[in-house]
Amino acid sequence: MKAGAKFLMSPATVNDILDDVRDTDVLYMPGVMTPTEIYSAHNAGAKIVKIYPVSALGGIRYISAIRKPFSHIPMVASQGITIDSVGDYIAPGAISVVLSDAIFDKEAMNQNNFDVVNRLATSAAVQGKIAVERKER
Repeated sequence: MKAGAKFLMSPATVNDILDDVRDTDVLYMPGVMTPTEIYSAHNAGAKIVKIYPVSALGGIRYISAIRKPFSHIPMVASQGITIDSVGDYIAPGAISVVLSDAIFDKEAMNQNNFDVVNRLATSAAVQGKIAVERKER
């Protein structure tokens, strides 16, 4: 935060981080998996939760099912998501997705080929925009 971070994410809920960001403009997205973890993180002050590892939990079907009882809690889907599946996660209720492995292609990164990374990120952004526009109709 001292270096200027605007958001933080973790694979689990870290209450010390929730406490540290409480009265700041920094957004913390704690990792959650179960209904109890989702509820507890939100109750502790998380404005958005990161469903992790979503693909191991059932992927799109899990997001769809867990959104029903927790429709008031914004959720980000994380882990194992491809650029082509962005819309499939947005449609049932994820507000966003984490695409680190899909965008930061290992071969491109090893070669410092940021044109590939840019192309992948642009493609992901287009897929996300299409999904959000479709949802808003």
